[in-house]
Amino acid sequence: MKVWGAGDIDAVGEVTTLEVGPKDLVTPLARERARELGIELVIAGATPAAPAMATTPPTPPTPAVAASPRRGAGEPRGGPVRSLRPPSGALYRRGAPLPDALASAVHGSTGRVVVVGAGHVGMITALRLADADLFDELVLVDIDEGRAAGVALDLTHTAALGGFATRVRGTGTVEDAGPADYVVITAGRARQPGMSRSDLVGTNAAIVGDLARRVARTSPHAVIVVVTNPLDEMTHHAWQASGFPPERVVGMAGVLDTARFQALAALAGAGRADRIDAVALGSHGAEMVIPLSQATSAGRPLSDVIDKAALHAVVDRARESGAEVVGLLKTGSAFLAPGTSAAGMVLAMARDRGQIMPAAVLADGNYGIHDVYIGLPARLGRGGVCEIVELDLRPDELRALRQAADRIKERLSQLATAS
Repeated sequence: MKVWGAGDIDAVGEVTTLEVGPKDLVTPLARERARELGIELVIAGATPAAPAMATTPPTPPTPAVAASPRRGAGEPRGGPVRSLRPPSGALYRRGAPLPDALASAVHGSTGRVVVVGAGHVGMITALRLADADLFDELVLVDIDEGRAAGVALDLTHTAALGGFATRVRGTGTVEDAGPADYVVITAGRARQPGMSRSDLVGTNAAIVGDLARRVARTSPHAVIVVVTNPLDEMTHHAWQASGFPPERVVGMAGVLDTARFQALAALAGAGRADRIDAVALGSHGAEMVIPLSQATSAGRPLSDVIDKAALHAVVDRARESGAEVVGLLKTGSAFLAPGTSAAGMVLAMARDRGQIMPAAVLADGNYGIHDVYIGLPARLGRGGVCEIVELDLRPDELRALRQAADRIKERLSQLATAS
């Protein structure tokens, strides 16, 4: 098996057709380079497919946020190459969004995504990813292999209902899942009533650390998305254990916390949740920071729509929403919104449109914060984090964000001492 990178494409010289092995992996950047050079990639021994499109496609709409250039070092592995010659990329402004079907033709196979943990969060993550019909294969991994296989088969049975062709299977190990473009880690102990996220540090650190090391061996070019609590600390731990560059290890928290705030603001009379713009930063927990200076509803400042007391009550409830769900369920924790949030992050990266999402990322001087994973606005691309976006925060919001970073660092030092 050979992994084809952009440099390998450049090295083949002036050819119009390049054969790759049936088990070879071709990176997205290599596919893009082949298109630029007019080289058709075909599977050795396969019958060439008909052209993907015979006519010039319509001009796509201009995106609200243009995608950043892809990072060469952060490119994940691609899936099997399809024999096709899509329309020239010159027909499109670089980074412009394409309809999903057309994007599949232009970019080729999106490859494989692995979801580790076939519990409720992993199940919902897998459901959302399969329904997107964007990946060749989705693999559920769980120490209870029967559960992983059962959920995978159940999900496969919805293919006609959901309208997707993604293959879904379940297995017991990361190694059996095979190399992946994206790996979502949901495995770990869930919160029970009366527990804080921090109570899970010792137990889940052992699980996440082991998984991150195994993912690094099996999928050395993957992007890891961490969902396991306590989120910020586990993301930092996964980064250290994997040895990956920080742009390829991200934590899912801000997307979930933002969605909770939007939903609760809508319940408070701020309008439709999907028309409320806001961002949740800081820690996934008590030090969550929701900068109200950035919050609007249909373009109006949220402070003009909801009175001050009600607005601060929404912030407080969003901060404690996870515990509220845990208390109501009595066994287990939230899974619908977390699973949907994790899938949303993976899809944003795979679609490579430069979407900005709040995520747990490694700060490197951003907002005056250094060397710690914390929730910040990040522009996501195919290879993970393209850049950290700096918002114009008020002094009190910036101060709260830095305090959250300090508290996360304290907990990380305790984790290091315990281990």
